[in-house]
Amino acid sequence: MLATCQVAVRLVSVLVLAIDTSTPAVTAGVATLDTGVTVLATRVVVDARAHAELVTPHVTESVGAAGVSLRDIEAVVCGAGPGPYTGLRAGVVTAAALSHSLDVPAYPVCSLDVMAAEVEPGDPFLVVSDARRREVYWARYSGGGERDTAPRVDPPAEVPVAVPGMRAAGDGARMYESALGGTGVRVVEPRYPGVRGLVTTAAPELAEGRSPAPLAPVYLRRPHAVQPGERKRVSP
Repeated sequence: MLATCQVAVRLVSVLVLAIDTSTPAVTAGVATLDTGVTVLATRVVVDARAHAELVTPHVTESVGAAGVSLRDIEAVVCGAGPGPYTGLRAGVVTAAALSHSLDVPAYPVCSLDVMAAEVEPGDPFLVVSDARRREVYWARYSGGGERDTAPRVDPPAEVPVAVPGMRAAGDGARMYESALGGTGVRVVEPRYPGVRGLVTTAAPELAEGRSPAPLAPVYLRRPHAVQPGERKRVSP
């Protein structure tokens, strides 16, 4: 993994709270951003059924472990997906609530980009996360980590793999290593979005003091649960 991330020089460092619940990993942590990203504390538990229960305790524990208080936080960064509906929503709602209560900006970032930020430079690669229903969320990146395609959701065999053994990060790459693109891939780290990747991905906006985009989850497909429509009349 990359040890540091170089960003535009700032006169004062920014204390950032980072959150991601787009995968089975429930992640929260605290980092500083100045000429690079320094992770102060991280809390991660892999449990696809406990996003809502774990994300707030993870925030509290990571802030305490970093030796700061929530009132010291100057910005929130949140993985906005793509991800499954329930888990992803837990992180986004938590980030929005903290942003509002602390009166600090919340920056949404693509969770696939977050993982790409921690892939070692080299040949082009994929980031692939589990979308359930025997599908994956994915995007392709240049060797330097720039995204070449918009995030998509597809069955593993329909993900275009440029060459057999192409590098692929993410838990979806591990689950479908031999099936992706019909040719297989070479799995690389990271498996899940991390605090360093979250802050690295948002670093250009943070460093320039830009206003964040609206904090909205990215699902790429409609959830199973929908509001019931109007009942149909039964003919006599």
